[in-house]
Amino acid sequence: MESHRATTEAVTPESIQQMIAAGLECENVQVRGDGRHFEALIVTVAFEGLSRVKRHQLVYKTLGSRMDEEVHALSMTTLTPAEWAEVQQEIRARQKQK
Repeated sequence: MESHRATTEAVTPESIQQMIAAGLECENVQVRGDGRHFEALIVTVAFEGLSRVKRHQLVYKTLGSRMDEEVHALSMTTLTPAEWAEVQQEIRARQKQK
């Protein structure tokens, strides 16, 4: 009965974040959501050289069956550390313009 309970526990942004971090060596991972619909920012060198589709497939593989059974929707921003640095630089530049 214990194993059944583990698979029926509510999925939280924190639990998804922990699963991603456990499966991928992330420089940054942030997840927001309401229990069924989630948004994730994932930054890892594992994405280098991969298309957006391949990056998403890597994350889905990391989440395994929980993705199919418990997460209704996961919107992802998947970046390499260099891409993440560019995004942060653009944000800082915009903030200076205000």
